[in-house]
Amino acid sequence: MGRTIAVANQKGGVGKSTTAINLSACLAEQGKKVLTIDMDPQGNTTSGLGVDKNAVEDTLYELLVGQSDVETTIVKDVVENVDLIPSNVNLSGAEIELVGIDNKEYILKEITDKVKDNYDYIIIDCPPSLNMLTINALTAATSVLVPIQCEYYALEGLSQLIHTIDLVKDRLNNNLEIEGVVFTMYDARTNLSLQVVENVKENLQQNIYKTIIPRNVRLAEAPSYGQPITIYDPRSTGAESYRLLAEEVINREVE
Repeated sequence: MGRTIAVANQKGGVGKSTTAINLSACLAEQGKKVLTIDMDPQGNTTSGLGVDKNAVEDTLYELLVGQSDVETTIVKDVVENVDLIPSNVNLSGAEIELVGIDNKEYILKEITDKVKDNYDYIIIDCPPSLNMLTINALTAATSVLVPIQCEYYALEGLSQLIHTIDLVKDRLNNNLEIEGVVFTMYDARTNLSLQVVENVKENLQQNIYKTIIPRNVRLAEAPSYGQPITIYDPRSTGAESYRLLAEEVINREVE
């Protein structure tokens, strides 16, 4: 049985797409077969994995509204061992089209159920909001990974996210767990980053990953070249950090 991990936080700019892209690539480096699903209409994970989001014909949008099937939508081997279900701005219209459809919260789950036996991990990059797309991701997932940026408002909205996760677990997906919190954009030169980490640890009872993702220029540059950090600069601190996170994710499964 593979694991389906939703990377979620309704706050924007916390490193969701960066984490989805690079965790996928680092899991693949470990020999795991990964399907990455871009659930965000901005399509950053799609372009960050080297796929032209404006040129691709079949996307998650067509899949959700029943205009394509999962086999034709998956883009194979965007990185070795990583397949992708791409997205673009069309996905923003999906929510309106799904109004009135029975069991609309389960559409993504029905899609992933068809292919999950082909993969060790399915990584879903969620949009920066708690909308029907995110609900679909949480209903399909076995766990939620929450990136938190090391900045002053880090905890803002986190209680709402955890409340939503609890609601989904209660009403739609009994198997859903919080995979853990991962700190991103950590700047060792500032007291603020350290204070945020301490503050979250004090206020949050959830699992917190030991790996902390640093603020790293190479990590920020990689998406514009359509490459995960493991290809763009495999020796950078950003690449090493995501490798450590991937190892923690794999080890957590063993535990």
